[in-house]
Amino acid sequence: MADTGTRAGHRRIRIGIDTGGTFTDVVAFEEDTGALLTTKTPSTPGNPADGFIAGIEKILALLGATGSDITAVAHGTTVATNKLLEGKVERLGFITTEGYEFMLEIARQAVPDGYGNSYFWVKPPRIVAADHVRTVGGRMDFQGNEIRPFDEESAVAAARWFKEQGITTLGVCFLHSYADDRHERAMREILRREHPDAIVSISSEVLREYREYERAMTTLVDAAVKPNVSRYVSNIAARLHALWAGDPDTGTERTRGFFVMKSNGGVLSADEVVHQPITTVLSGPAAGALGAALIAQRAGFEKVLTCDGGGTSTDVSLVLDGQPTLTTEGSVGAYPSKIPMIDVVTVGAGGGSIAWVSPEGALKVGPQSAGADPGPLCYGTGGTDPTITDAHVTLGRIPPHLLGGEIPLDVEAARAGIQDLADRLGLDFERCATGILEISAWNQANALRQVSVKRGLDVRDFMLTTFGGSGSLLACRLVDILDLAGVVVPPNPGNVSAFGLLTVDVKNDYVQTHVTKQDRLDYAAIAQIFASLTSRAQQALDKEGFPRAEHQYARTVDLRYFGQAYEVRVPAPDGAVDPEYAAELAARFHDAHRQLYGYDFRDDPTQQVEWVNLRVTGIGPIRRPQIPRLQPPGWWALADPPHRDVCFDAEEGYVRTAIVQRCDLAAGVRLSGPVIIEEFGSTVPVHPGFAVRVDDFGNLVITKAEQEETR
Repeated sequence: MADTGTRAGHRRIRIGIDTGGTFTDVVAFEEDTGALLTTKTPSTPGNPADGFIAGIEKILALLGATGSDITAVAHGTTVATNKLLEGKVERLGFITTEGYEFMLEIARQAVPDGYGNSYFWVKPPRIVAADHVRTVGGRMDFQGNEIRPFDEESAVAAARWFKEQGITTLGVCFLHSYADDRHERAMREILRREHPDAIVSISSEVLREYREYERAMTTLVDAAVKPNVSRYVSNIAARLHALWAGDPDTGTERTRGFFVMKSNGGVLSADEVVHQPITTVLSGPAAGALGAALIAQRAGFEKVLTCDGGGTSTDVSLVLDGQPTLTTEGSVGAYPSKIPMIDVVTVGAGGGSIAWVSPEGALKVGPQSAGADPGPLCYGTGGTDPTITDAHVTLGRIPPHLLGGEIPLDVEAARAGIQDLADRLGLDFERCATGILEISAWNQANALRQVSVKRGLDVRDFMLTTFGGSGSLLACRLVDILDLAGVVVPPNPGNVSAFGLLTVDVKNDYVQTHVTKQDRLDYAAIAQIFASLTSRAQQALDKEGFPRAEHQYARTVDLRYFGQAYEVRVPAPDGAVDPEYAAELAARFHDAHRQLYGYDFRDDPTQQVEWVNLRVTGIGPIRRPQIPRLQPPGWWALADPPHRDVCFDAEEGYVRTAIVQRCDLAAGVRLSGPVIIEEFGSTVPVHPGFAVRVDDFGNLVITKAEQEETR
C-alpha cells in the first residue's frame, strides 16, 4: 500500500483483519521492527462491522498502541459472498438489447457435475425476474460498428418504468458493448436523469469481454452486491476514522489507509472498491490462499494444495511455483462470474457444519452450519444440532476450550447431542462421532480433487498446507485418502488469512476482447489495446497514491485453437508487438495446452491459433512481512507432557495421547504420533502412524512415519 504519510513520533502498524463465519482473525505488522502479533475475536454475524472494530481494538490493546499508530488496514470480507450464497438478492432490473430479453433464461446448456443428466437437474431461479427485464433499441456488431442507432425514446421509457416500479438496482448489458460502449454510457446518462436514485452497473465497466450471458450475469451480480458492500465498507471506514480522530494529522487522506481484499489476489482502497463490489466476492478465501502460498514457498515447497477450514466452510486451492492459480470461469453459489479470481473451491465442511439424518436414514454432514450464532452444541449458546466441532471435542481431538481458554466448551452437551444422533442411526457413540469426521474428510478430499486430479495433476507430488481454525483437524486423514506427500501447518494457522492480507499488492485487472486468427493479426491494433489498458491501470495506481516508478504491469492473452469454445491464458512479455512476439505467445499457448489437456497442434498447420482477449493487470507493490527463522537450541528436551485419551479410530478405541503446546517446540524437533499439538486458535491432531517435525520457520511438517524414517 502506498505511504499514507504517518506523522513523526507515531508507530507504523499495518493490520490485516479477516472476518469469518465464527471468528474474526487479526494480524498486526509493526513496520519499523518487523514484529508480527496475532489474535482472534468472535465474529458478529448480525453486524460484521462490530466484530471488525472489536478485533482492531483488541490488537491495539495487546500492542499498547492507539488508532493513530495505524498506517493501513487490509480487510477480507464475506459480505458479498454470503449475500450470493444465501440467495438473498433484492429486486433487480435488467436492461438489454431489443430482442434479447430472454438472454438470462437461455443461459448455457451445461449441466453441473453430479446430476447425471438434464432430466434430474432443475435450473436455478433467475437472478432477475422475467418481468423485470426491459429492452432498448439500437445495435452494435462485434467490431464496434453501429448497425442501428441508440433508441433514446425506448431508453427513457425503460428508465421511467423502473422508477415507477420502485426497482432501484439495475444492470445494463447491451450486445457487443465490449467493442464499443457508447450505447451503454448513453443509457446510464438517461438513468441518471430519469431515475437518479438507481444504483447502476454497466457491463463495459464491469467486464469488457465477449460472451453476453456471462457478461450480463457478472454485471447483475455486481449490481446486486453493490448496496450491501457500499454500506458495509462505508460504515467501517467511518468507524476507523473515529479511531484516528485523536491524531491531529488525521484527515481524509488517512482514510485511504483502509483496503479491501479482491478475488484476484490484490487489494483496493475502500474509496474505490464500492465502485467495483463484485471484485470482493472471494475476498477472504483469496487472502488465505496467498498467505499459505507465501509460507509454503518460504519453507521450500513449490507444489501445494491449500485447505482453509473455518466455522462454516472449507476453502481449497492450488498453488504452483509459489502462486495460487487464477480463473475467470468461477462462480459464487448459483451465479457465474467471469472476473479474474483465485481458483478456490468451497465445500460446506467447517467446524460448525451440522450432522443430520437424511430421509433415507443415512448420516449426512453439512452444508448447513450452526456458524457463530447459535454455534455448535459445545458452545452452550443455544445450538441444538451436533456439529463437526462437537465430534472433535467428544473424541478428545481438541481441548475442552477455545482460544487458549477464553471460550470454555460444554463437552457433555456435545456428547448428548451426538449420542441422540447415534441412537437414531443405530450406531455406538464412537462410530457415529468418527463417522461425522470421516464424511467431512471425504467432502474436503473431493474438493481438493477438483483443483488437482481433475486438472491432470498427480497429488502424490503435493504438500497440503492447512490453516484456519479447523483446517488442520483432519490433515492426517486427508493424507491417507489422497496419498499426499505430507502436510505443512504454519505457525498461528488460524490467522493465515489475516496474515495473507498483509502480503498482497494493490491490483487492478483490465480486459478487452479482440478475436483474431494468428495469421491475420493487426500488430498495431494489439499494441494500441495494450497501451489503452495499461493507461487505465496507470490511472488507477495513480489514484491509489503509488509513484510512477513503483508501478508494475503484467500482460496476459487468452488464446485457443480456431473452433474451440474456451481459451487458455498465457503470460505475455513486455516489448514491441510484432511477428516474433506473436510466435512466442503461440509457443507458450501450445505448451500450456499440452500441460492442461495432454496434446497440442503446434506441428499441424491446419489448426490455427486464435487470439481472443487481451489483459493488463496494474500492480502497486507493498512491503511484505518477513517470515523469521527459528533459532535451533543447543539442546532440547520436552518435559513430561500431560496426556488424555483420544479416539482416532472407532475400531481401535481410545489411546493415551501426549498433549504438547506448540510454543514449547523448537526448530528441528521431531515427534511421533499419536500426539496432539495445541496453540491459541487451533489444534493439530497427529494420528498414529504419522510423524511431525518443526522446520526452520516454525512450520509443522507432518508425514507418514515410514516417509520420515527414510529422511
